[in-house]
Amino acid sequence: MIWLQFVALTAIIFFSGSKLSKYGDIIAEKTGLGRTWIGVILMASVTSLPELITGISSVTIFDLPNITVGDILGSCMFNILIIALLDVLSGSVPISTKVDEGHVLSAGFGILLLGVVGITIFGSAIFPPIGWIGIYSLIFIFIYFVAIRIIFSYEKTRIAKFVKEAVEELQYKDIPKSRAYKMYALNAGIVIGAATYLPYVGEEITKITGLGQTFVGSIFIAISTSLPEIAVTIAAAKIGAVDMAVGNLFGSNLFNIVILALDDILYTKGPILSYVSENHIVTAISAIMMTAIAIIGLTYRASKKPLLFTWDSIGIVATYLLSTLVLYMMR
Repeated sequence: MIWLQFVALTAIIFFSGSKLSKYGDIIAEKTGLGRTWIGVILMASVTSLPELITGISSVTIFDLPNITVGDILGSCMFNILIIALLDVLSGSVPISTKVDEGHVLSAGFGILLLGVVGITIFGSAIFPPIGWIGIYSLIFIFIYFVAIRIIFSYEKTRIAKFVKEAVEELQYKDIPKSRAYKMYALNAGIVIGAATYLPYVGEEITKITGLGQTFVGSIFIAISTSLPEIAVTIAAAKIGAVDMAVGNLFGSNLFNIVILALDDILYTKGPILSYVSENHIVTAISAIMMTAIAIIGLTYRASKKPLLFTWDSIGIVATYLLSTLVLYMMR
């Protein structure tokens, strides 16, 4: 029954998460906010809502810090894996040739944040806390805001041009603003409800399988909470908005680390990374490696695919599978 509950919650998050993204985009269009950099930030935060709610319920209700951290870092890995999926959906032309090289900037900040996470997991006892909060959480938040400021400064012209083109193609004339707000709130409530219960299901899976909280959080829970990113990616691929999809994936990784800082603030026992397994370092390093491979692909820009994937996408998939195997062996 617990597996049935997991599948049901996963389906709910996928369906409502995709609807949430749709109505968030409608609100953005009708308010004139969404197709600027605020829209990009909104999309990343919307698709990361399951990670946010799962993390909050894990630390405030169920006291499962390993599930929390595993979900955050596992989602960062899975978001980069979605780029390989996007490569398959792009047909015969490699995805790296369809997107702007400016994404390297947000990917680089993602590596920086993940590197800080890895160091603080390994040396969490060295860093002095501020009350019950780890000082590293303040560093996460500072780097995040520096990142979005620099990304805005670098990409505002390109984003504005893309937005102008997108507005001409995407119109929601038949949907009134009031309905968009109501449907957004409804689907947000559904996602919050499902994501709140998800940590309990993850803990039960841990007990039944003996796989450990780190593995279950990093793989099963992370995949489940990353489904809105998949929904947005598939939708973006269908309309040819691959830049928006890739930007959302890298942006979600940045936002995920801010969620980790928020979880730390809410975890009143002490700095959250002092209460988790060092096995999470494997996930952090793997996410860094996968992001680095994505940067190589964006920079090299292969002209053709040897198979369904380009070589960089094959490297991303191989790294994900290898890290999953290592986490399983370390469970």
